[in-house]
Amino acid sequence: MLRGALAAALTPLRDDGAALDEEAFRPYLEFLAAGGLDGILALGTTGEGILLSALERRRAAELFLDGPLPVIVHCGAQTTAETVALAKHAAASGAAGVAVIGPPYYVYEFRARSGYAVPVGVVERLRGEVSNLAGLKVSDRPFDAVAPYLLEGLDVFVGAEELVPAGLEHGAAGAVSGLAAVFPERVAALVREGAGGVAELRAALDRHPFQAAAKYVLGRRGVPVREDVRPPLRRLTDDEKRELDEWVESS
Repeated sequence: MLRGALAAALTPLRDDGAALDEEAFRPYLEFLAAGGLDGILALGTTGEGILLSALERRRAAELFLDGPLPVIVHCGAQTTAETVALAKHAAASGAAGVAVIGPPYYVYEFRARSGYAVPVGVVERLRGEVSNLAGLKVSDRPFDAVAPYLLEGLDVFVGAEELVPAGLEHGAAGAVSGLAAVFPERVAALVREGAGGVAELRAALDRHPFQAAAKYVLGRRGVPVREDVRPPLRRLTDDEKRELDEWVESS
């Protein structure tokens, strides 16, 4: 399993989110690698994976895997058959691992999205019955909600950037961070050195629809990724863009 600082990668799109922007993948992946990351999680929530067709997900996985970083491909889908097909494709294409949901957001511990916390006892039971359950991402807050999942022998990745230092101190394998999709160097420094300042970055992006804001700021950082997102996600308003412009210029 990968360990360290991983980006929950954005997926470059074009045509108002209707198609993959294939030409943007390579420069984006080189940008993430130059930021010092240890790998990426592709096609997860931040990557709009569940909004893409199976064909688009396969092609996007191939494009991510053609980059310089190890990739865990998110293959979670609404049916077991599609999940298995996507996972087989990812494995055959050279993925370092796959992530799944089945049923949705289980086991991905994110109470704010699923509406409930997965009991730790369920995780322990799955470990006993599923030999290839290597780890999970926990995106809960505060740290008291994360700590019970830090089980011995289970690779847990922390999703809330401000909780990463505490997670690492208590045995977490690293971070899978949406913020790292835009500021890879800051999250790499957080994981390796305990550097601060990430909470302010996250708060600035979270004031707006996250995927759209993240893609817009990437563009402002010189990465040729369009701001297009797949509906029902929406693009930024002109006022939101102006607010982000002012923030970027003052940062």
